[in-house]
Amino acid sequence: MNKVKAVFISFFSALSSLLGVLYIPVLLLVLCNVLDYFTGLFAAPARGQKISSAIGIRGIIKKVCMWLLVVVGVIVDELLRYSVEFVGLTMPLTFLVACIVCVWLVCNEIISILENMDDIGIKLPPFLKKIVLYLKNKAEQKADIVPKEGEENGED
Repeated sequence: MNKVKAVFISFFSALSSLLGVLYIPVLLLVLCNVLDYFTGLFAAPARGQKISSAIGIRGIIKKVCMWLLVVVGVIVDELLRYSVEFVGLTMPLTFLVACIVCVWLVCNEIISILENMDDIGIKLPPFLKKIVLYLKNKAEQKADIVPKEGEENGED
């Protein structure tokens, strides 16, 4: 039992060290992926859908692609870091884009989980989906780099 515990602690410690600030959002994304997958399976009969291995594999592929989207965010962050350092500046934050992508994906997964539970027939607190939608919108606003009307857009 102690060996299993040591392996478990070592794995999650290494993961935490590797991911840094991304550790919690990535763990939440994986947890939400699993919950969404299973609540989707449970909700399928309530929706009149048949469960098949092809649909299941498609769902798993979508979840893996979400993780790849976070990796794309990491690549963009590294590109930004390199570009900023190239001109002699420093970036105070690491994995900013990847964190925003991850938070946005977690919000989407939570919305899907809530929809699945609603289809199963579980009574949901009315404020819960509103809170998640608010968080999703805030993540989108943080990543919005398009100038608003009346702001400078950097063109001459």
